[in-house]
Amino acid sequence: MLEMSLIKHCSPTLASLKTANLFSYSYSTERDLRKSIRYWNKQMSCKGIRLTVMKKKDHRALIYVCRVSKLESVLAGADVAAFLKKYGYDGMGVDGALRRLKKRLRSSGEFPHEIGIFLGYPLEDVTGFIENEGKGFVEVGFWKVYGDKENAEKTFCKYRKCTDIYTRLWECGKSVWQLTVAA
Repeated sequence: MLEMSLIKHCSPTLASLKTANLFSYSYSTERDLRKSIRYWNKQMSCKGIRLTVMKKKDHRALIYVCRVSKLESVLAGADVAAFLKKYGYDGMGVDGALRRLKKRLRSSGEFPHEIGIFLGYPLEDVTGFIENEGKGFVEVGFWKVYGDKENAEKTFCKYRKCTDIYTRLWECGKSVWQLTVAA
């Protein structure tokens, strides 16, 4: 059930605490997946949320859920734009950047670690991960931290608390739509 996955994996994005989340979702048929994604995009677009299937394989879909306005802000940053330009994201808006990311995810080459930018991770942590090949981090939580450990720990705590609260509320009958903060 996609609704449960949205609560489990995307609560911080639904609550507007985070730019985006990415999760793997098991589906029975392509038709069911398309229908679910179309349904949730229709429901959530008025709240500024978009779901995108980034990759599919063996009845598993990698689904990216973002707050479009937050992603626009992230991509508009000069330092982020300069960083992403090295990976072929030159002067792109949200749609173009997501198409490029999807293409890089689907290629058989190296994993596109710049995806951290699209998930709202700090630039210094994304570059630190790439430069250090995932080693030498100062903290690990929702991502590996190479910069501001204290701020990251506070952020991780907020994300965990949000997910716990959203899970409890959803189990008590609140819908994903009701729990999603408007844009």
